[in-house]
Amino acid sequence: MFSVLILTLNEERNLPRCLASAGDCDDIVVLDSGSADRTTEIARAAGARVCARPFDTFAGQRNHAQREIAFRHRWVFHLDADEQLTPELRAECRAMAARSDVDGFFVAPRMLWGGQWIPHCTDFPAWQARFVRAPEFQFVDVGHGQREAPHLRMDRLKASYLHDLSGGGDAEWLEKHRRYARTEALQHLATRENFRWRDLMGPDRLQRRRALKRFSYALPARPALRFMYQYFLRGGLLDGRAGLHYCRLLARYEAFTTAELQKLRAVAR
Repeated sequence: MFSVLILTLNEERNLPRCLASAGDCDDIVVLDSGSADRTTEIARAAGARVCARPFDTFAGQRNHAQREIAFRHRWVFHLDADEQLTPELRAECRAMAARSDVDGFFVAPRMLWGGQWIPHCTDFPAWQARFVRAPEFQFVDVGHGQREAPHLRMDRLKASYLHDLSGGGDAEWLEKHRRYARTEALQHLATRENFRWRDLMGPDRLQRRRALKRFSYALPARPALRFMYQYFLRGGLLDGRAGLHYCRLLARYEAFTTAELQKLRAVAR
């Protein structure tokens, strides 16, 4: 068996589906960041344990859970409230929980917009460290998200989890990504010297994707380039109307990040 950790903040709309997707997992923990809605009430009614911690970063929340929460099982699947496990993934996690030769597993989310899977414009498989051993696994901050610490032993799961990108509609997505943009800009300025050209041509797809993101900050007209990259080069046009819509949103996100970079560079002069 394995435990499930869910990060929440005002997630009464998304949390019921996330909790239901955990199926017969006997240890579900919700780490809440101060919800003012029915999030914690819904979690307790479903049998989940509820812990609280003010939000700092996603890595900070996950590392706190790894170190401070007494999970019933050594392996923990980390979820956000707008994500869901699948039966295939639960079965694979149960099987892999017997492993002791790795510290964690990458899992590729199937990202949905309006109920439709949009694999091309979301770069599927975009691997994320989500199924990990507690307490030794450690996350590090990267932009607005998190990544595995570099010294850890990693493998990959075949099954995917679901990530509903459109639960709050365009307005919520854009507001969230306005906040993310400043974090992304700060992260880039702090780590821009870490870029290595050889990483763009390396054999590992995950390493190439991360290197390409760092390289993109040196390019002009980034919003337009992001749209063309996701819609044409990555095949977002094959994802139909949902893909076109999401690629347009990604271009707006790049505009937010570019604006934040300009502000930060102006202050540094």
